[in-house]
Amino acid sequence: IALGGRGSNMELFTDMYYQLKEMRPRTLAHQILNLSMIVCSALMIWKSLMVLTESESPVVVVLSGSMEPAFHRGDILFLHMGYAPFRAGDIVVFKVADRDIPIVHRVIKVHEKHTGVVDILTKGDNNSVDDRGLYAAGQSWINREHIIGRAKGYLPYIGMVTIIMNDYPLLKYCLVGLMGLFVLTSKE
Repeated sequence: IALGGRGSNMELFTDMYYQLKEMRPRTLAHQILNLSMIVCSALMIWKSLMVLTESESPVVVVLSGSMEPAFHRGDILFLHMGYAPFRAGDIVVFKVADRDIPIVHRVIKVHEKHTGVVDILTKGDNNSVDDRGLYAAGQSWINREHIIGRAKGYLPYIGMVTIIMNDYPLLKYCLVGLMGLFVLTSKE
């Protein structure tokens, strides 16, 4: 199927519409079940990764240039939490109260108290000051409960797709709808 010109795109959608319209109810139910299986499989893989990495978010996308030159905007990071103590130089992903988006920065100071509590100070490699200005009001350190995971690997720039889809939500909905339509109208 050619996706070159505007006319061929319209023909593609028209053809998919007629395929759906002419589909028997049993075949349509089968296709909807196939789509559901794909979605459930993706969720199961994500949950399995959460268990294996001991992290609530095993994969994150770098959204800013604050960690350059180590990581660039659009890099995908693979996280693992583990139980090893945090050390200066570790790259961690953490959440701060009142912020929805996690932050990827490097640990610059670790204070281990005799009570077992560990205070951590972070900073972006490309930033001139530490992250105390990013933390919640009155907070000077983060603790283990703020940290989602440590960066263990990355794929450069692959996450730009995610950034583009977040910047243009209409594009995201169109692509997801188109993929669902392809699954519903496929013959296999």
